Amino acid sequence: MHAEPFRSEPPAVTLGANRKHCFACANVLDVRAELCPRCGVRQPQLAAMPATVNHISVQAPVVPPSSKSKIAAALLAFFLGGFGIHKFYLGRMAAGVLYFLFCWTLIPSVIAFFEFIILLSMSDEQFDRRFP
Repeated sequence: MHAEPFRSEPPAVTLGANRKHCFACANVLDVRAELCPRCGVRQPQLAAMPATVNHISVQAPVVPPSSKSKIAAALLAFFLGGFGIHKFYLGRMAAGVLYFLFCWTLIPSVIAFFEFIILLSMSDEQFDRRFP
């Protein structure tokens, strides 16, 4: 019988302002980490995340304005949506071709009317993000 050497506990890690623990394995991570490098588990996004990291304010990315007009797209959807013209205008070529091929069924006209309403109710920021 020989005695086991004294095993010391690992030192406790103090979390800084921009650190957090992994949800699954308690590894110390950066607060912006989406995946843990040790166990690979996706980290939940907490609603109470700090607004600053290292005293630098974190802002949402700026979405550049779209080169397309929301009103023009809505009017094209209302008047010529059955032929898919609004889809061509918005850069959705495959959808435009499908609308044009099936225009004789009037199904694209019904869908285009709902898209007309959706386009009008969409905010400018959503439109710019969806149709750059």
